[in-house]
Amino acid sequence: MDPRRTTVELPGGTVSLLQWTPVRPPGTTVLLLHGGGADNAELSWSEVGSALARAGHRVIAPDHPGFGQSPPAHGALTQGALVRYVGELVDSLDLVDYAVGGLSLGGGLTLGHLLDRPRAARGAMLLGSFGIMPRLTDGPFSAVSQFCTYLLVHTGLLAAMTHSYSRSPLAMERGLRTFVRNPAARTPELVRAVIEAASGDGLKVFGQWQRDQVRANGLRTDYTGLLPTIETPTLLVHGEHDSGVPLARARSAAELLPHAELLTVLGAGHWVQRDRPDLAIPAMLGFLEGLR
Repeated sequence: MDPRRTTVELPGGTVSLLQWTPVRPPGTTVLLLHGGGADNAELSWSEVGSALARAGHRVIAPDHPGFGQSPPAHGALTQGALVRYVGELVDSLDLVDYAVGGLSLGGGLTLGHLLDRPRAARGAMLLGSFGIMPRLTDGPFSAVSQFCTYLLVHTGLLAAMTHSYSRSPLAMERGLRTFVRNPAARTPELVRAVIEAASGDGLKVFGQWQRDQVRANGLRTDYTGLLPTIETPTLLVHGEHDSGVPLARARSAAELLPHAELLTVLGAGHWVQRDRPDLAIPAMLGFLEGLR
């Protein structure tokens, strides 16, 4: 099922979005938020959006400001600015009875939105979510790793390294192995699509967000202490081998959230819905059915 692309004008600028219209009487309106890096709405949600629409749900997936087909925002891309943009998008689209979900950065925006607007959404879905750990890594060397990444981000070396391999299909395929561990899902078409996405503004604006978030001793945004205040029913879908957000952090988040369930997707990496759509999508469908 092909989505319809439209644009909306928000205070921070123009946002392009994809919309899937349900093929039968509508269930829940679902707002899906993609991740960072070279990601965009089509890359993360094309298969998910079609499946949810076939089940009767209206699906909306924006390209965040500066990603995909959305031009960069008027100001710097910070976590606070992105959370405000999600709220502005909800208002512009007149969403009242809806569920919200996100991958990685989009998961962090989902949590930020739930905290910014308690009880606004009927349900939430977090896939490999950002915002549930104090540093980029866990373990005895987490402080050293955090400081080294801080230097790479703030000197521009990380951006230069990312741009260098984002132009090579071979290097990109190797880089995707930690995100999409299933070889059958790591197709040449996916590699080409990520390379094409990386040629836009996404990596540049994501670098702005990283400079805001990555501090020498930790991450600026960690919602862990606020999770017990989120009353929204929440589904966490997390890859067993997520190299970006350890599974233990998702388990802790599920325990802290008052109304949460966790699906551990065995063998999967960080881009869990692309890695194992056969498991992630049915879990999302089942969760949304429970919200009706």
